[in-house]
Amino acid sequence: MDIIMPYNGTLTAEQFLFYEMRIVSKQYLENKSIEEIIAYIKQDNLFQYPTERQVSRLTRACYKRLDALDSEKLVYELANAPVEVAKQINLYAMMRYNRLVREFMEGLIGEKYRQQDFSYTKKDINVFFSRLQEQNDDVAAWSEQTIMKLKQVLTKCLIETQMLDSVRDATLNPIFISSELETGIRENNDLTALAAFNCFR
Repeated sequence: MDIIMPYNGTLTAEQFLFYEMRIVSKQYLENKSIEEIIAYIKQDNLFQYPTERQVSRLTRACYKRLDALDSEKLVYELANAPVEVAKQINLYAMMRYNRLVREFMEGLIGEKYRQQDFSYTKKDINVFFSRLQEQNDDVAAWSEQTIMKLKQVLTKCLIETQMLDSVRDATLNPIFISSELETGIRENNDLTALAAFNCFR
């Protein structure tokens, strides 16, 4: 996996996309091309978006995340496993596809879990972004509005995967990684990702 991916702010539009990922992953498993999947989704408005404008872009984002998983088993589980399991796999797919999500999950959340420090405050996420802005010119150039939106999306990822109970919650839940995800991460030899899911065995 190419760790030197550039940072990008597309997460502001792409977000967690769990419902969409479930739909796209089922089609992906049938070896359909991205164009076929887009046509299939538009045909019956499967995403239930008010307009078709976003469908192509977000279907492509889902497809890229599935590609980034680099594991047909994990794509299958994302499509078919119980919601809690599939949501963890979706977050891992985001980590594989988006450098910002990966560094947030490993560098901030994984470290919290490693140190058994379950506090999670606005200060934590502010410090995370301040450091990134100091280290990276691309991130430094993002507007305040973009950063605010990214903070919201990252926090929502924690809520979706039950690491956090709500936006106002300031305590991380000590979650258990699903066996499907742990196996997939180990088969990918992507062991640094385990910390993000409170797994240190």
